[in-house]
Amino acid sequence: MSAAMDQPLDPELRGAILAAVDRGFAAQLAFTQRLVATPSLRGAENAAQDLMEEQFRELGLEIDRWTLDADEISRHPAAGAIDVDYSRSDVVVGTHHADDGGRSLILNGHVDVVPTGLPELWDRDPFDPAIVDGWLHGRGSGDMKAGLAAIPFALRALRDAGLRPAGRIHVQSVPEEESTGNGTVSTLQHGYHADAVLIPEPVGGDLVRAHLGVIWFKVRLTGRAAHAAEMSDGFNALDGAYALVGALRGLEEFWNARSSEVPHFEGIEHPFNFNVGTMHGGDWTSSVPDHAEFTLRAGFPPGHDVDSAWAEIRECIDTAVASLPVLRGASVTVAKTGFYADGYVLEPGSAAEAVLADAFHSAVGRHLGTRTMLCYIDSRVHGLFDGTPALVFGPECRRMHGADECVSVASLQEVTGAMALFIAQWCGVKPL
Repeated sequence: MSAAMDQPLDPELRGAILAAVDRGFAAQLAFTQRLVATPSLRGAENAAQDLMEEQFRELGLEIDRWTLDADEISRHPAAGAIDVDYSRSDVVVGTHHADDGGRSLILNGHVDVVPTGLPELWDRDPFDPAIVDGWLHGRGSGDMKAGLAAIPFALRALRDAGLRPAGRIHVQSVPEEESTGNGTVSTLQHGYHADAVLIPEPVGGDLVRAHLGVIWFKVRLTGRAAHAAEMSDGFNALDGAYALVGALRGLEEFWNARSSEVPHFEGIEHPFNFNVGTMHGGDWTSSVPDHAEFTLRAGFPPGHDVDSAWAEIRECIDTAVASLPVLRGASVTVAKTGFYADGYVLEPGSAAEAVLADAFHSAVGRHLGTRTMLCYIDSRVHGLFDGTPALVFGPECRRMHGADECVSVASLQEVTGAMALFIAQWCGVKPL
């Protein structure tokens, strides 16, 4: 059996691939559980990357592994601000070489996960990958270790069906998606390009049409300490921080007031969120705090370029410092700390989208839906900085970034089948 690209897969070939996905799904789930059980918080991803490299090697892929280089990355226009040590943050790429005329493909996923929060809010240990009522639990289970682990198993299903892709494939496991996008930026710098990209993020079995832009920044205020009994002699830096957050809320509402004019965001209530992620200051309850610091994640519309969004944020802060009495006498510094990323729109009509829609319908029996995501996704790196259509499509997840995060096992199996069919039809396949 074989198939060439641009031709629908014949029913016998589709059936053979989907049957191979089903036969391998128990092993896929077991590997996914191993991956979820291996913590991979920011700056400590390499134990999980060892597992991904193991899978890539088992498939016979050529391995390229390197440690992120902050100086190198900072020279790329897509880079986010770097304020952590990258010495334990590797990228792993496995390559299937082919010279049979098939289209090339990048399959990209991130291995990093966000912190767990308070352990007492979880029903079980955050790194206990239990399957309960059809849902696989654990930090990173949905975002996005289930999708990442599905990539090598989709390729394995083709092999187990007696097939090999006719086009070159790069399988990428990257860190830093949750904070900068710099892992995927580094893959561009290392020369990895293709005709299309598929990223199996947890988006409920739909295709992402658009996602917003994101900026991370930190604001530090220095005030003047005094005894609480003599507050008027001091400047309360925490009060100043609250006032600055209030001013930024005004900019947030201004951007949201125009959301009905933003394509793909019409009808979404309050899509552009300003999230105060951390705040701390002071050092004694009866002392007026002379320092305070907060970090904020600002979401903004695609098409509103990141430099313009940053300029508006800085202007909002500067105006508040100059005009609000509570901030009189404050010393305020502002610094980017992570994401500095434009939003991205996958324009309809690409050949890759058509192939994915056909593959999904064949695997699942329903039409592929689309959605807008109110978060950052690495698709913008490929789409905006490499001119490559970047398809984001993956399983259903609950409580992403929250306690008791989990991913639907049934949805994961459907997505793996659709991915395997997509690879076969996009790249073409030949007999082993």
